[in-house]
Amino acid sequence: MTGPVSTRSPLFRRLLAGADRLAGLRPRWRLLIAAMAGGVSTAALPPAGILPLGMLAFTVLVLLLDGVSHGPAQDGAPADGGTARSRPGIWPAFWTGWAFGLGQFAAGLYWIGVAFFVDAAKFGALAVPAVLGLAAGLGIFTGLVGVAQARLGGRGPGRIAIFAVLWVAAEWLRGHVLTGFPWNLAGSAWLAVPPVAQAASVVGIYGLGLLAVLVFTSPALLVTRAAGERRPALALAVLVLLVVAGSAGWGMARLSETATAMVPDVRLRLVQAAIDQREKWRGGMRAQHMRAQIDLTRGPGFDRISHVIWPETAVGYYLEQDAEPRMALAAAVPSGGLLITGAPRVEWVRPPAGAADGAEPTPLIYNSVLAIDGAGRIQGVYDKAHLVPFGEYVPLRSLNPFPKLTEGTMDFSAGPGPATLALPGLPPASPLICYEAIFPGAVTAGADPATRPGFLLNVTNDGWFGLTAGPFQHFAAARMRAIEEGLPLVRAANNGISAIVDPLGRIVALLPLDRRGVLDGPLPVALAPTIYARMGDEAAGIAALLVMVAGFLTTRRNTGAA
Repeated sequence: MTGPVSTRSPLFRRLLAGADRLAGLRPRWRLLIAAMAGGVSTAALPPAGILPLGMLAFTVLVLLLDGVSHGPAQDGAPADGGTARSRPGIWPAFWTGWAFGLGQFAAGLYWIGVAFFVDAAKFGALAVPAVLGLAAGLGIFTGLVGVAQARLGGRGPGRIAIFAVLWVAAEWLRGHVLTGFPWNLAGSAWLAVPPVAQAASVVGIYGLGLLAVLVFTSPALLVTRAAGERRPALALAVLVLLVVAGSAGWGMARLSETATAMVPDVRLRLVQAAIDQREKWRGGMRAQHMRAQIDLTRGPGFDRISHVIWPETAVGYYLEQDAEPRMALAAAVPSGGLLITGAPRVEWVRPPAGAADGAEPTPLIYNSVLAIDGAGRIQGVYDKAHLVPFGEYVPLRSLNPFPKLTEGTMDFSAGPGPATLALPGLPPASPLICYEAIFPGAVTAGADPATRPGFLLNVTNDGWFGLTAGPFQHFAAARMRAIEEGLPLVRAANNGISAIVDPLGRIVALLPLDRRGVLDGPLPVALAPTIYARMGDEAAGIAALLVMVAGFLTTRRNTGAA
C-alpha cells in the first residue's frame, strides 16, 4: 500500500475509470451532472445533515473541474500525451461551477417560492422564476470558484485544499456583496456533529466551512495517480482526519464540562400563535389576532412568568402612536415584567429647513421590537437594520417594476445596526429580527463589556414558508450564532420554530414548527466572549491562509504548452 488506495486493487482501477468518465463528459452532460451534484449537496446541510452525500457531491464537482482543467489522464499523464494545458478552459470551468451552484441553491432555497403563494393571484406566477433567478444569480459565486480552481488548483492532492479555500472565500463574498445572503453555508453541516460544531466558537462558520469542504472533497484523494503524489495525498487525508478528530475531542470536552447555568428570577414565555400568513394583515383582523395572543399568553402558568416574548410583527398597530392597543397589551405583561413584541413603527421626519411652504412631514416605517411594561409604557425599541430585498424594500425602486411581497406599498427603513438593548429584569439583549440572525459576526454590537449583550433575542415570522426546509435552515443558522458568540438564544416565531438555546447551541426548550401554543423556560447565562466574538472572521482567514499554503506546496501547477 503506497497511497490512499493500492494501485493494483480493482477498487482503485474502478475509481480511476469513474474519474476519467467524469473528466471526459461532453459539456451538456458535465453541466447536468454538476447541477445534480449541487442538488445532492444540500442534503449535507440542515435539516438533513447527511454528510456522506456532501462528500459525494463535492467530490464529483472537483473531478469535473479536474476534467475541465486537464482533461482525462492515464497514470499521471495528461490526456493529450504531453503536458497539462497552461490555459485551462475558463468558461467551461465557470459554467461547471455555476451549474453546481444552480442545483444547490435551487434545491436548498425552493421554499422561497412558497412565499409567493400567500397572495397567489398577485405573485404566484413569479414563484418558479424567482427561485431559479435567485439560484442563477447566487451561482455566479460558485462559477467564480470554478474559474479560480481551474487557474490555481493544479494537479495533485493539494488541489482540494485550494478548492476548500476558494469555496469558503466565495461564501464570505456571498455573505457581504449586495447586502449579503449567507444562507446554507457549508459549515452549518457540522450541526449534525455537535462536538465539531463547537469549533465555531474559535473560527466561526467560515472556518467550519473550510473543514467541511476539506472533508467533502477528501474522496478525490483516492484517485491520486502519480506515484510521487500518493504519500502527500495520504498525509493530507490523515491531517484532515486528525483535525476533525481533534475538533470533536475538544468539543466533547467543552460540552461535558460546561454546565448550563440559568439567570435567576427570569422565567420566559414565548408565544407561538401560528397565525396564517394569508390572514395576518387582513383588514379588521388586527384586534382579533392581538386578542388571541393575549389569551395564549395568559394561559396556565402565567403567574410564574417574568417576561413574555411575541414574534416579529405580532402586533399590527403603530404602538407609539396608538395608546389604546398599547394599553390592551398591558394585560399580557406579567407582574413586574415586560412584554417584548415585534410591531411596525412609524417615525415622522420634518421637512428640511428652506422647504417649500406647506411641505408635510415624511413617514419612515420600521420593522421593530418594542418592550412594554404593565402600565402600557414603552421601555425599549429596536429597529431592524438588515432588510430583506423584495420583502421589506424594493432594490432600485425607480427602475424595478416588481412590488414587494409584504403588506403595503412603502419600503421599510433600516435601523442603525446591531444594538444592545437594556431591559428591566433581564440581561442586556441583542435583538435580531427575522434573518438578521443569519449574518456571522454581525449579531452583536461587539465583545466589549460595555456593549456585549447577555443573550440573542430573535423574533421572526417564518409563516411565509409553510412546512418546508426554510424554517429549519433559519433556526440552524441562529443556533450557530449562539455557538460563535457564546451567547444564549431566545427565538420566538409566529409558526415555529420557537426555542431557547444555551450558549453552546444546545436546545433547552423547543416548540416545533406549525404548533400553536406557548413555550415556557429559563434564560441560560452567557459565557465569556469567545475567540470568535473577539476576532471575528480573522481566525478563519488565518486558517484559510495556512490551508492555501499547504495546498500550493502539494500541487503541480498547470504549466506547459497551451
